[in-house]
Amino acid sequence: MRVAPVADAFEGLLAEAQAALPGMVALRRRIHRSPELGSHLPRTQQAVLEALDGLGLDLATGSHLSSVTATLEGARSGPAILLRADMDALPLDEQTGLDFASRLPGAMHACGHDAHTAMLVGAARLLAARRSRLAGPVVFMFQPAEESGGGALHMIDEGVLETAGGSAVAAAFALHITTRFDSGTVHLRPGPTFASSDGIHVTVRGRGGHASAPHRALDPVPVACEIVQALQSMVTRTVDVFDPAVLTVASIHAGTAANVIPETAEIRGTFRTLSPAVRQLVRDGITRVARHVAAAHGMHADVRLTEGYPPVVNDAVSTAALRDAATALLGPDRVHDLDAPFMGAEDFSYVLQRVSGVMAFLGARPPGVAPSEAPDLHSDRVVFDEDALATGAALHAAAALQALRTGAPR
Repeated sequence: MRVAPVADAFEGLLAEAQAALPGMVALRRRIHRSPELGSHLPRTQQAVLEALDGLGLDLATGSHLSSVTATLEGARSGPAILLRADMDALPLDEQTGLDFASRLPGAMHACGHDAHTAMLVGAARLLAARRSRLAGPVVFMFQPAEESGGGALHMIDEGVLETAGGSAVAAAFALHITTRFDSGTVHLRPGPTFASSDGIHVTVRGRGGHASAPHRALDPVPVACEIVQALQSMVTRTVDVFDPAVLTVASIHAGTAANVIPETAEIRGTFRTLSPAVRQLVRDGITRVARHVAAAHGMHADVRLTEGYPPVVNDAVSTAALRDAATALLGPDRVHDLDAPFMGAEDFSYVLQRVSGVMAFLGARPPGVAPSEAPDLHSDRVVFDEDALATGAALHAAAALQALRTGAPR
């Protein structure tokens, strides 16, 4: 049953989050300076454990990855809510020029995971002070390996949905910051919100030879180029625009010298979809187009498609409840419907396959920067407005208070 928020439940949240902002900023910058990739994040894990110390939480760390699961028991037993933050960085050389920029070549927090972690620690502090208002546990999920490796799935396998003192996790909530929206605004929608993401690897096999005599070889390079163009046409001509797909070839590699026709050419990229039917349609289309274009030129194409994350699908009831809570907390002018899905991928999808919940966007574009000029997620120049961390921490806490309000009807 959807329960409308009571204004008293959120009283003081924003003010306390604002007061805690310097601590969140300090934690975020500590993590930002020393980014870590993948599933092994010992420095980040230690920073989180230190920040949570003294809050009276049950703490557990992962066996096969540097995760942290922290559980706050409520005033009485009941279903649990899970709040999630990812912690890993991206393999980029940072170009922001910030005084707390990454100190490590080839690693940068360009997707805001350092901010996600700091916001969730802030929410833990807010909720620990309101333990008496919680009719169930809150599970804080600090997750490595979102960018690669499906860390959420590994944490599920290690029991993150079963750690709440015997209480089942009934709902899950996550925030993703972005420079696409004004700082401190919330954007959400029911249904598919992030896309699935699958990998493409095509190897065109021809016959090498001298560049002066292409007629004596089978040149795979122009055939690879033709396949790339044909794949784009395949998407636009076979996929319904109202159930979209995005196919991007991001790498073409062939040859070692200017005067040698190579034996092979490799094509690599991704395709992203929102529904199982279109996902399969595109998979079949890539294989068909690549093999038949190659065959038309007397060559062969080996096609390997790797399955990535499934779509993030927000539960309608959970989305409506979060919208109510965000509106009560922030006011209607700062809460907006997301017009369309984001075609990036997120492994929070694995959590939402198992429990109802929602992932929302939190705007964090620096003031005075036009939307068209703000570097986006995964840019080596992206900069986030740190003032948004207070909003994010308060919204995490509001989501938990809304779901676990003492005395609320179930």
